[in-house]
Amino acid sequence: MDDTVRVGVDVGGTFTDVLVVGPSGLTTAKVPSTTPQHEGVVAGIEAACEAAGVEPAAVSRFRHAMTVATNALLETDGAQTALVTTAGFGDTLAIGRQARPDLYDQSVARPDPLVPAARRYELDERATPEGIERPVDPEAVRELADDIDAEAVAVSLLHAYAHPENEAEVAAILRDEFDAPVSASHEVLGAFREYERTATTVADAFVTPVLSAYLGQLETEARELGLPAPRIMQSNGGIADIETVAGNAVTTALSGPAAGVIGASAFEPDDVAGLVTFDMGGTSSDVSLVRDGDVRRTTDADVGDRPVRVPMVDVETVGAGGGSVAWVDSGGALRVGPESAGAEPGPACYGRGGTEPTVTDAALALGYLGPETTLGGSVELDADAAREALADLAREADLDGPFEAARGVYRVANATMTRTIRAVTAERGHDPREFGICAFGGAGPMHAAALADRLGVGRVVVPRASGVLSALGLLAADERHDAIRTYRTTLGAAETDAVRAVLEDLEATVLEETADPGAAAVDFEADCRYAGQSHELGVGIGAFDPDDLEARFHAAHERAHGYRLDAAIELVTLRATATVTHELPPLGHEAGEAADRRSRDVSFDGEFRETPVLAWGSLGAGATADGPAIVAGGESTVVVPPGWSLTVDERGTLRLEASR
Repeated sequence: MDDTVRVGVDVGGTFTDVLVVGPSGLTTAKVPSTTPQHEGVVAGIEAACEAAGVEPAAVSRFRHAMTVATNALLETDGAQTALVTTAGFGDTLAIGRQARPDLYDQSVARPDPLVPAARRYELDERATPEGIERPVDPEAVRELADDIDAEAVAVSLLHAYAHPENEAEVAAILRDEFDAPVSASHEVLGAFREYERTATTVADAFVTPVLSAYLGQLETEARELGLPAPRIMQSNGGIADIETVAGNAVTTALSGPAAGVIGASAFEPDDVAGLVTFDMGGTSSDVSLVRDGDVRRTTDADVGDRPVRVPMVDVETVGAGGGSVAWVDSGGALRVGPESAGAEPGPACYGRGGTEPTVTDAALALGYLGPETTLGGSVELDADAAREALADLAREADLDGPFEAARGVYRVANATMTRTIRAVTAERGHDPREFGICAFGGAGPMHAAALADRLGVGRVVVPRASGVLSALGLLAADERHDAIRTYRTTLGAAETDAVRAVLEDLEATVLEETADPGAAAVDFEADCRYAGQSHELGVGIGAFDPDDLEARFHAAHERAHGYRLDAAIELVTLRATATVTHELPPLGHEAGEAADRRSRDVSFDGEFRETPVLAWGSLGAGATADGPAIVAGGESTVVVPPGWSLTVDERGTLRLEASR
């Protein structure tokens, strides 16, 4: 089939975003997210294809990001899961780590383990880092299988990352005896640290049945529409087929946010040190960093306050989105989020029965959105309902009317998001003033310039498809597969041939998962640390050479932490990544709408000013405007404050610059 019609679909907490790239260019659609999610996906594809003038059966590539695994972990709404572990280690999951999220908060409550004590099973076996000390008894495993009553099973035996023979045998027997998915830790996360490995394996088992059921239903619906089978965005920012992600479901824990960062990375200007990617949707805001087109990734992330140690795009998430509810705490302070009004009933201004004030209601009251604005092409806004909800908030917060309440909500939301941006920049040694901000999501471009002013940032870029940039990122994403294995030694004692043999095994693993191994490039990384440290630092390597790795680690440590030590260096973990690159679809832009000269009163610095409202579609390449101005698009609204100006580039990207 001719690869001329491509579809990307990203499911968010409020809207499902769809982007179609075909012969007629780029077409977008937003529809309310649904439960189950596949109904909104299908509705969005049909709407976008109709708008693009193509049949779904003409689609040659279908890529998808969703929140199925994310929601299951955050809402603890996954499968009833059992855990099989080494005798004496059944409580590892409950004990966790001693680290506290807030050192002086005596009321901190840890989340309950995903597997309660009654469904944790222990086996008499033992492996050490050096080898198998006591083999597993197959008959004991079969007897245990008869006792398990669960929808999924996680197997995490002691030191299985180093010697998985016992664990592999247990998993094989359970898969024969037990009619349910079985997740084995050496397959999910072949790395040391017992608690994190166990927690990640449990998370994989917990979400696997939910994700498999969703993907099966979606594939059936796609087939009925004549669509190809969807390929799925993983948390690492790479695309994989359904079979791959269904077999390792935890790799989709941050599927949607990863797609947005990948999309934003294609819009990095040449005259900044990098980009802060700022994705503000209906439920939350996601922030990440891109430098020289390089998306930052991590293996040290939590989802729902539980460790998930698979590779993922390094994203900081805060519960401040367009649908975030404003409220007053017991001390009388105004707060925003993390509770969201969601898609149903949504903010008060949606007119769907919602009564609680949200960030979107505040934006409408301040004039950033107008009564004529239609969110997602279908949701008309009710200004009276927004003012009524804000008036209730004003009375509770002792503020002077709905306008002051709206200003307060807007400032509090911006302060929350500013702290999150500082967390990924200043707190990690990056000066935010050297960066630009790439704003996207339904609400991101509305807040981006205000955040930039707070941070001293002078450049904001808003891609043409900003409201659905995660969907665009899906079409630009590479195929990507990771494999990891702990291999602990000092560099001085490392056996070169043995390390290279491990790298070759990891390379074979990632190439086996790749659809076209001949087109894949494989990169290697080593996690190292100084002797006595408890944290590692990833360093890219080629063919393993101890002297070269030592020099690379010293340089990387000094760059990251500002110093180097005259101490032994420990090699801890090896990683291989296979990548098949894909290019961003062409995004040529021409003005297609007649200029619509409108204006409305918009609040800046507490005062309303008559402000021109420009239709994004009427702004051709080279168009300019000075703030204050509002740029209204089909999926998002851009606020250009006083003291800022904008230009439009050849791809339709808005480039905002501060005049300071």
